Amino acid sequence: MVVRKGDRAIAVLATEFAEEGLRPLTELGLKPEHLAITGPRAAVLNIPPTGTEAVVIALSPHIDAATICSLADPTSDLDRPMRGPFRVAPRDPGAATEALTLCKRARLLPAVVFADLPDQEDPLAWAARHDLLVAEAEAIAGFELESARTLTPISGAHVPLEDAEDTRIVAFRPADAGIEHVAVIVGTPHADTPVLVRLHSECFTGDLLASLRCDCGDQLRGSIRLMREAGAGVLLYLAQEGRGIGLINKLRAYTLQDQGYDTMEANRRLGFEDDERIFLPAAEMLRHLGFTRVRLLTNNPDKVAGLARLGIDVVERVPHAFPPNNHNQRYLDTKARHGHQL
Repeated sequence: MVVRKGDRAIAVLATEFAEEGLRPLTELGLKPEHLAITGPRAAVLNIPPTGTEAVVIALSPHIDAATICSLADPTSDLDRPMRGPFRVAPRDPGAATEALTLCKRARLLPAVVFADLPDQEDPLAWAARHDLLVAEAEAIAGFELESARTLTPISGAHVPLEDAEDTRIVAFRPADAGIEHVAVIVGTPHADTPVLVRLHSECFTGDLLASLRCDCGDQLRGSIRLMREAGAGVLLYLAQEGRGIGLINKLRAYTLQDQGYDTMEANRRLGFEDDERIFLPAAEMLRHLGFTRVRLLTNNPDKVAGLARLGIDVVERVPHAFPPNNHNQRYLDTKARHGHQL
């Protein structure tokens, strides 16, 4: 695809598809001479910081697709260490920054091979001639927040749960018909008193399969029981798997954890920040439901601060910890080191 920023445009290819995608790029007459990666991934490769969100590496004409993939995918770092040093290209990243953001939104590894479009070519005309989609950098940069702002309750139904029979589920969808989030409303909470609220990021492995690597399943089911005991509450089930990196990347992170890295280190080696989540979807859902004063069920002070910045009055942080097991002790220790109040 083509990403345009101002009067400049680049053709980009997610590195995950380099094996099959490099040849089509060259067949279009382009020279994929640059690789863009994020600052966290560049740090793993011992590339000095450049002061920009995207770090652009100059690619040798002889570099193959497998090496390009290895530069982006850390799961093989120990088996195939990158030798370097890598030459940082003396150029403004330009639209490459937004191309990395687009990869994150697509739950791909944030790394792209890119090529400048031919001189004197109109980007829109060139892309149309080659049947390529054009994305504006400004639209990419603002997409996640704009999508969250347009969340609207679409449908709801009474769904009795094992731990709380008096429960209603309301599904929210953004105007772009993208990622949906769900509110689980236990009992009949009233807006005139602070409602017990839990922001719960989806966790396929923990919530559905009862994985012992995390405490997510315990927190999910435990919060519903607490809300039933309290008489009412709202659990926001947010489509932010793996702290916002997606299921596939979370499994990659698990592979890195098995090599000895902790949760945050694994995310950074993948090229992500420690936590890629935003809290605007939760704030918008609460406002739609009529709740602006909450008792937040969490051990994470970032959630308290995040909601407060968005106009939700967190009148109390309610602790929500569970005993560790032999598999998640290190995971919980990492949380504690990064500020979770366990």
